[in-house]
Amino acid sequence: MSEPQRSEGNIPGMAFERPIEEIEAQIAELESLSLSTRLDISSEIEALKTRLGETIHKTYADLSAWERVNVARHQKRPVAPDYIQEILDDFVELHGDRTFGDDRAIVTGLATMEDWRFLLIAHRKGRTTKERVECNFGCAHPEGYRKALRKMRLAEKLGLPVVCLINTPGAYPGIGAEERGQAMAIAENILAMMTLRVPVVAVVIGEGGSGGALGIGVGDRVLMLEHAYYSVISPEGCAAILWKDGERSPEAAEALRLTSRDLMELGVIDEVIREPLGGAHRAPSVAMNEVRRVLLRNLRELAAVPIDELLQRRRKKYRRIAEVPGRFPRVL
Repeated sequence: MSEPQRSEGNIPGMAFERPIEEIEAQIAELESLSLSTRLDISSEIEALKTRLGETIHKTYADLSAWERVNVARHQKRPVAPDYIQEILDDFVELHGDRTFGDDRAIVTGLATMEDWRFLLIAHRKGRTTKERVECNFGCAHPEGYRKALRKMRLAEKLGLPVVCLINTPGAYPGIGAEERGQAMAIAENILAMMTLRVPVVAVVIGEGGSGGALGIGVGDRVLMLEHAYYSVISPEGCAAILWKDGERSPEAAEALRLTSRDLMELGVIDEVIREPLGGAHRAPSVAMNEVRRVLLRNLRELAAVPIDELLQRRRKKYRRIAEVPGRFPRVL
């Protein structure tokens, strides 16, 4: 269910971007030289930019599962506050679970996007070291999931759709969290979201780790950014359990089938949101506005479905996940 806390500052596996970074450094150097000397080297710069685009395309066309995991963890990848600022027209944050406290690892609030009003729930990781510590690196405590549940019930009362942005390595597994009912809080959220009488759209924008993701991850539509990942456990956790060897994390990533392509095939997600060339961290605004466009379309489509039919579809969807003919037994 829970994943250990991990610092985002240690992101291995990005060696595949070194050729890209080398070309970018060459372009920056030539542009600086051009400004300082007023030499006309525009043709050389354009040639390098063309080469850069080709290198990015070639590199990202065939990423391994482990490389995608590390793209999902990139420090410059857009996180919840970026989405709130970029794609929402209005947002009023709602705090607290009215039982223990206000968990900053999960942000909730009333949101507006064009003509749509909805309840937003999102994992919050933070950008600076101070913010990351305050947000527990996106690892929520039970009070975070209880806060989310209270706000979902409010949305149901007001007849508002629920939009969830998932980005967590997993729920916090500390002693205090377990004493306050971490597993129960997540289980109660999953059960409640199955019967919530409003449309629910969940989007995996970065990491989708274990029960920490599932606690706000049950929806009529589950969307996923192209280079995000969604898994029952992190590759590091899987490698530690199976082989007691963290060096085998890339092997574990392949075995877990955690990429957007794998999860579309298994029926775990409903749609993949394309990222800009080279990943969302290279063009954050482009990536976030694509999420906005896809969200609006899904909200319109779900609003046209009668609520009783929507609940039937939701239940059927989760009963048939991973039902691939000839590979998995039929879910009864």
